[in-house]
Amino acid sequence: MSKHILLVEPDYYSQFPPIGLLKLSSYHKNKGNTTELIRGCKSPEKKPGAIYITSLFTWTWKPVWDAVKHYKMCFPNSEVWLGGIYASVLPEHAQLSGADHIFRGIFPEAEELLPDYNLRPSWDGSIIFSSRGCNRKCGFCAVPRIEGKLNSAKPSIKKYVWPSHTKIIFFDNNFLWNPYKDQIFEELREIGRLVDFNQGLDARLITDEIAQNLSTLPLDMKSGVRIAYDSGEQKSSVEGAIQRLQENGISKRKVFVYTLFNYNDSPEEFLERVINILNWGAICYPMRYEPVCALEKNQYISPNWTKEQLEAVQKARRVIGFNGIFPPYKALINKFESAGNFDEAFELREPKVNE
Repeated sequence: MSKHILLVEPDYYSQFPPIGLLKLSSYHKNKGNTTELIRGCKSPEKKPGAIYITSLFTWTWKPVWDAVKHYKMCFPNSEVWLGGIYASVLPEHAQLSGADHIFRGIFPEAEELLPDYNLRPSWDGSIIFSSRGCNRKCGFCAVPRIEGKLNSAKPSIKKYVWPSHTKIIFFDNNFLWNPYKDQIFEELREIGRLVDFNQGLDARLITDEIAQNLSTLPLDMKSGVRIAYDSGEQKSSVEGAIQRLQENGISKRKVFVYTLFNYNDSPEEFLERVINILNWGAICYPMRYEPVCALEKNQYISPNWTKEQLEAVQKARRVIGFNGIFPPYKALINKFESAGNFDEAFELREPKVNE
């Protein structure tokens, strides 16, 4: 007997559709069930036989608990399953939400299915994992806990592209480690749709051959090419990647460099990396570190930083940056380079009364 399956995305901010729930929809439709996707705490069209609630970062747990409470109260006889990032990283805390079941990790039976984008008809972008996991063991990242080392590498992504979508969005945690990347590059050239490596590319793996391959793809230049500069040890790799991309026709102004701070770095070391990036001609995108298990956002302060210094970075992103980034403008480079230290570099002049 078929059941009606309710899929719930809690009321937190996310610019992307809940890809896990869309895969679950395909899985249940293949079993003859009907599905319905709801955001937040609302009334479904039909009484559900089972309820699946997803989750994002650990600090978004409150709307997740609200959703569990709401649907448990409305449908006490329907089992509530809670999965996603928060549930996988903090299962004990998630259990306190009142959900009947906590699901950790990836649901293998749905992993290979094409997401049911019919539930989000206005969305334009096929979200694809050509691989899961990552062989790096970065202490600031939750991927090793949830997905482990690189696994589930796919030699082809064609069947995961929704017919009407104009963009392909990769969610791989480290795409360049996929042993089938060359075949996928060739497929992307054949398909001809815009390509966005949304989670970024590992600068340490961008060789001349990789840079040349990237230059032949229809990259979505609104998003650019994203790489990361997490510590000073990566300096030569990041500089080399930016140079190789430029030599293959990808403008430095289209390279966005995620710049981690508030982790094991100091403010002075962070400033040095910012200056490096701007001098290399790329875009600096500061990324404040949050502990993997943080229950509140922007509360953690590294022993090497102060609250005032963290606030100075955030304010500078708004005042002298552009949409939260630091472009390689000469005036900005001069300000940072001429400063005697971090505090001076990020000090913002208060406007005079008559200005």
